[in-house]
Amino acid sequence: MPLRGRAALVTGVSRRQGIGYAIARRLAAYGASVFLHHYRPHDVDQPWGGDDVGAVLDGVAEQLVPGARISDTSADLAEPEAPQRLVDAVVAEFGHLDVLICNHARSGSDGALGELDADMLDGHWVVNARSTILLAQAFAARHDGRPGGRIVFLTSGQQQGPMPGEVAYAAAKGALAELTVTLADQLADAGITLNTVNPGPVDTGYLDEPTWRSIRPMFPFGRYGEPDDPARLIAWLATDEARWITGQVINTEGGFARWRPRG
Repeated sequence: MPLRGRAALVTGVSRRQGIGYAIARRLAAYGASVFLHHYRPHDVDQPWGGDDVGAVLDGVAEQLVPGARISDTSADLAEPEAPQRLVDAVVAEFGHLDVLICNHARSGSDGALGELDADMLDGHWVVNARSTILLAQAFAARHDGRPGGRIVFLTSGQQQGPMPGEVAYAAAKGALAELTVTLADQLADAGITLNTVNPGPVDTGYLDEPTWRSIRPMFPFGRYGEPDDPARLIAWLATDEARWITGQVINTEGGFARWRPRG
């Protein structure tokens, strides 16, 4: 139980097929008390739709070890004060906060050059980048100095290859990757590590069979990523086993190659 006695906040935990759900279950199984942030209205507007938040909570709760607790709240992280309120709520609930996993993201409302406008770019910036930075700031301000301070950002594969039609998303997620070293350097003074994970292509409910057939040659293990694939890495980064790792952008993609045979 490497996280027994520690408290973790995981953002963007609103779907049982999502990465955030897998992360939260891993942290709970490692012994942590977990506080889940969710914002179901975002999912309702997406092709995959919303999930039963109560079932999400139940699925995480079944992994809790004796003495650990679970709590949750809904918050729109596009609101400027939401990150601070969220961190304050966790500290009020658990008394302290040790681990912050910024898994939330805005999807959709994006485009390629020629299709973009200021609202698209700003919408992705405020949720995917600004709120994550503000969460890290709030975490650093409320962390009480005990050993085990951990922050993990989630970026995307924008540094590994093109993301056609997702300029606003790639720009905002790319900002997190570029900030990793700078923030990790400052947080080291407080004994907090900060790393960023690119989870790679993960099927969170959007992959259909025709798409899989067309991209299968890009995956040397013959399968797409599953939510628990990045969750294992992220949960490990939250433990003391990873205490000497900070300022890194880590790709967990199962050997994904951004090409396929011609002909």
